[in-house]
Amino acid sequence: MSSEITTAFVQQYSNNVQLLAQQMGSRLREAVDVESVTGKNAYFDQVGATSAQVRSSRHADTPQIDTPHSRRRVSLADYEWADLIDDQDKVRMLIDPTSTYAKAAAAAMGRSIDDVIITAFNATAYTGETGSTSTALPSTQKYATSDQSTGLNIAKLLDAKKKLDLKDVDPSLKRYVVCGATQIEDLLNTTEVKNSDYNTVKALAMGQVDSFLGFKFIMSNRLNLDSTYTDDRLCFAFTEDAIKLAIGKDVSARIDERADKSYSTQVYYCMSIGATRMEEEKVVQIPCNE
Repeated sequence: MSSEITTAFVQQYSNNVQLLAQQMGSRLREAVDVESVTGKNAYFDQVGATSAQVRSSRHADTPQIDTPHSRRRVSLADYEWADLIDDQDKVRMLIDPTSTYAKAAAAAMGRSIDDVIITAFNATAYTGETGSTSTALPSTQKYATSDQSTGLNIAKLLDAKKKLDLKDVDPSLKRYVVCGATQIEDLLNTTEVKNSDYNTVKALAMGQVDSFLGFKFIMSNRLNLDSTYTDDRLCFAFTEDAIKLAIGKDVSARIDERADKSYSTQVYYCMSIGATRMEEEKVVQIPCNE
């Protein structure tokens, strides 16, 4: 039995158990490329760019254009969540909290999915035939480290857009910016001098629109701080195919009696997932001072 469930015991009748403030589910899963896989490791093959060759004479030999191939490896990890509910707990609470526990478990799984995706943005990617070559996010895909004292602003968003455009990233791909609540506030505080920009960002903050400068914004409070500049929150601009979320076993649930636990009800959730950055050119790291 959860040692914290006694806080929900009531002396009077009650008809609900309220979940405390928390992120409910994943906010990033729908913004990345998801693929079902089998096994603990999965490999994804890629094809690079080539150039056509000018034919300089009649009846010339057919040119041999070697198409570059590369590969990314994703390693899966297993995640679990479980808690027990005694029959006595149900009686004391005058309700059955099982459904609330299930909601809490599902929310926890969704947050773990986001954590895995966020880590993949700037973690080492494993490339090569066997996935043994380490590939880091290059400095060219990071906003200038000389500007560590500002929050998220128009200049940083324009720089992210420029970095993607200079790499000839397909403009038809959806583009996203994942940032925190502080960064939305930064935008509001830095664009008041430009009425059109300010109105757009204000609408963004109010939830009336969710796009700006070609990016769809996703707000997350789970982004990490820079390990070197510890006042900087690491936000990211990326395309929909920049991150591969590999799912070996999607989120699944079981709610059963446990005979070995005095027939308490166990709420159990599990999944097996992993993620990797598929292409460095499609991710831009944006440090934002908080």
